[in-house]
Amino acid sequence: MARTSALPCPGNRLVSGRGAHQPQGLLACVSLAATLGALSFGTAGCAAGPASPVWPTDPAAGRHAPTAPARLIAEPSPKAKVAWLPDKSLAPIQTTLEPPLQGDALILATTARCPAEMALIEGQVCIDRWEASLVERTPYGERAWSPFLSVEGNERRVRAVSQPGVIPQGYISGQQAALACTASGKRLCAPSEWEQACRGPSRATFPYGERRRYGACNDDGRAVHPVSEIGALLDIQHDDLWRSAMNNPLINQLQSSLLPTGERASCTNAYEVFDMVGNLHEWVDDAAGTFRGGYYMDTERNGDGCSYATRAHDFSYHDYSTGFRCCMDPERVE
Repeated sequence: MARTSALPCPGNRLVSGRGAHQPQGLLACVSLAATLGALSFGTAGCAAGPASPVWPTDPAAGRHAPTAPARLIAEPSPKAKVAWLPDKSLAPIQTTLEPPLQGDALILATTARCPAEMALIEGQVCIDRWEASLVERTPYGERAWSPFLSVEGNERRVRAVSQPGVIPQGYISGQQAALACTASGKRLCAPSEWEQACRGPSRATFPYGERRRYGACNDDGRAVHPVSEIGALLDIQHDDLWRSAMNNPLINQLQSSLLPTGERASCTNAYEVFDMVGNLHEWVDDAAGTFRGGYYMDTERNGDGCSYATRAHDFSYHDYSTGFRCCMDPERVE
């Protein structure tokens, strides 16, 4: 059972081979009915044959030509095609054309030198496309860890993953984030790597451009601060609110708060990395303690957009707003 099912949150989001048959039968002519714009199968000018599905003679279709040469009873007209009529006992092969890959599927299928969930930045570093979530390793396999719970005491049981369309992990310290990246063969990003990926090839202030566009990223803020709202709901005394409630699992389940990864599709750049401004603060590799990019309540106080950096907490700090993503070195090109 997922850990998230136990979280009380009334009125809010809860965690929760080609065939090798020789075609048999005689030739028939396939004439194009010009007035109807459709194909009709006729026997005029051809030897009689059983009426059954038509097999293509194009080798690209995967059919094999007959062993004996065919004898045409009459020359087909310029608009006609010659097709084999197979024995009725042969069932037609069903073919399905797969739709072209789009969106996240296309991204995941066309990445080179980096794992599929990572983007290659100027040939120098791979970085997660989406903010990290966690999976828990158990004797029976892996299962999702609740993104609304701290990993305190469970650091060695979880590892980082990067996926579109999931709630990313908050409530995590820089130390815990570094361990989660390492468990997946990755590492925290250096500050310069993180900032280069955020700014994109154009080196803009925001992932999407030089000027702020409200609503492009999840940095809209909300009318009531989420910690204050939880304090009121749970009747937490104001003097204790900013100490005891900062890691409450209900905070990021409030409406107009944390969003699934990639939901703000405009919050990206030509590298196709998402949510590097807003949604969650993101820890970088700085033992003194730095997280970047702001979160859903603030992307201005400590710098605009990709310049945003909070250095007020040590590497062991965590609250509802702290998340991360991982980096790694790309495969070498020989």
